[in-house]
Amino acid sequence: MHGTWTRIARFAFAPAVMLALILPLAGPAAAATMVPPAPAATLDPLTIPKWVNQLEGPPPVFDPTVFTDESGGLSHEYQISMMAGVQQVLPASLPMTPVWGYEGPAKDSVTGEYLGTVFSSPGPSFEAIRGIPATVEWKNEISSPHMFPVDPTLHWADPTGMGMPMPPYPTYPPGFDWAQSPVPLVTHLHGAEVRSDSDGGPDSWFTYDGLYGPAYEETPEVPGTVTFTYPNAQPATTLWYHDHALGITRINVMSGLAGFYLLRDPADPIAQYLPSGKYDMPVVIQDRTFNVDGTMFFDSVGLNPDDHPYWTPEFFGNTIMVNGKVWPNMDVDQGLYRLRLLDGSNARFYTLTFWDKENNVKLPFYQIASDGGYLKSPALLRELTIAPGERAEVLVDFSGLAPGTKILLSNSAKSPFPMGGRADPRTVGQVMQFTVVGSPGDTLPPLPSTLNPDLAVFPSITGPVDKVRYLTLTEVMGPGGPLEILLNGQKWHGEISELPVLGSTEMWVITNPTADTHPIHLHLVQFQLMYRQKVDDAKYYNDWLELNSEGTMGGMIPFMHDYIPIELPVGPYLKNKPMTAPPNEQGWKDTVRMNPGETTFIIVRFAPIDGSVEYPFDATYGPGYVWHCHILDHEDNEMMRPYLVVAPEE
Repeated sequence: MHGTWTRIARFAFAPAVMLALILPLAGPAAAATMVPPAPAATLDPLTIPKWVNQLEGPPPVFDPTVFTDESGGLSHEYQISMMAGVQQVLPASLPMTPVWGYEGPAKDSVTGEYLGTVFSSPGPSFEAIRGIPATVEWKNEISSPHMFPVDPTLHWADPTGMGMPMPPYPTYPPGFDWAQSPVPLVTHLHGAEVRSDSDGGPDSWFTYDGLYGPAYEETPEVPGTVTFTYPNAQPATTLWYHDHALGITRINVMSGLAGFYLLRDPADPIAQYLPSGKYDMPVVIQDRTFNVDGTMFFDSVGLNPDDHPYWTPEFFGNTIMVNGKVWPNMDVDQGLYRLRLLDGSNARFYTLTFWDKENNVKLPFYQIASDGGYLKSPALLRELTIAPGERAEVLVDFSGLAPGTKILLSNSAKSPFPMGGRADPRTVGQVMQFTVVGSPGDTLPPLPSTLNPDLAVFPSITGPVDKVRYLTLTEVMGPGGPLEILLNGQKWHGEISELPVLGSTEMWVITNPTADTHPIHLHLVQFQLMYRQKVDDAKYYNDWLELNSEGTMGGMIPFMHDYIPIELPVGPYLKNKPMTAPPNEQGWKDTVRMNPGETTFIIVRFAPIDGSVEYPFDATYGPGYVWHCHILDHEDNEMMRPYLVVAPEE
């Protein structure tokens, strides 16, 4: 079958005929896309020297202007630019790499020394203080065309209003010059409790020359800028910021537009037990492929080029980059380190192990926090799997290791996850190296057995469930592979079907009959993973399609804009016993892995996670929020949906 699904949708089919057309193409029959080899013009990763790049310590932190209001309340203000630059990402014996990053006044994160204006990719970290709001003026200073192909056949920002082109499509380069510039950008603070007009949602994009997306009620006074306010009222945790412009998130993040946002709490009783200063190390892991001239490579030929000329379902690079450096080494003292791990890749999952190569053993380590803050108790691990968008704070103890010991942070996750090809142990199976030096680390009191005594695992913290939602992940297949990936069979511009009530508690029951694990992320809220359970996904998917075959032009998916799918309770299709969340996932999450052939149950309370009744802002105000898959290539091709928080009925 050839051509786009929207072309097929012009015809009406009887439900039985439609089921025959859809089932071989989507759902459980869809095979995982294998990682294609890089083109010959790219740099051979085996020729890149490893452990030559050095991580000297935590990234610098932006330096805010501090204001005090009449009542003595503090606030922090920042002016941050998104800019193009050049950076030594590869070892110094190889060319420098053009990147996009963030620039602003910054200081050394350990010594506090003022560094002046700093540009970097990933950007400097924010070091926010709980209870002190931050206001950031984001400025788009990228006036050059995009460094990667913009595919205007996807739903995307389209700042010049050209609309969707018709085939035949040009090859890239040059692609569509009108789509390559100006570049729409918007920064999203991932995991933050924030009002939606400061959330950095996909329709809140803006360009350097003063074009703005439909989310803005008023155009900012200074063209090419927006100002967002972050309350910083939630518990201390590791957040991150990254670009989120509609339909081009994957290439904007690939360019380098991401960074850490560390929310600290001066009253945190656990801080005295944890490493600080240089021993508190943010670590963002990303995969890249490089051209021989040092530029970054990104796919420019789609799997279904007659439909989406440049889009592919997942980008998988052949090198690993940590904090903006390819295959770095980090010298560590003989002591305890707090590593704030972030999977910042477009699509690659990581199963991480700290491997003592000389003694051929895996180091044990403790995970102490997940996306939204501390776990209730430390979780002892020897390996950890994280998906794009997830964070995990871990404690690694190097104190008992002899000087000169080399510890390899290795990766064994398959790509696509979980049924794709294995990680090449020579390349993407290696993340970074730690070299133990003879200096002793800090002396700390023993870590308490309870980190977060106020964390109550469901359902006691949430109370009764006000609503249960049954949702389904789907794929639409084309002749070359996935054509688009959908949430509940709906496209981005479809009618909004998720309208949670402010202060309510909902259970989202999400069934995944596709071949991939999808990391699902909800904006605004942190939630809890209740459990996962095996499901007869083929039967469930068939019945779900048949149930929704009436009123949708013969059962077509994606559903028309004015159609809200009929829910199908999953209970009769569940198999085996529920699988309780493992200890390191029993905490606050904003991104959770939803595995193929399983139904995932999450508890979502549309209220602050600290137990407060109301947010310090009106969550019903503004353009609203989104939920989506954090495989960015999926998000950009329909696997994202808007939702609105609504006020309770009086």
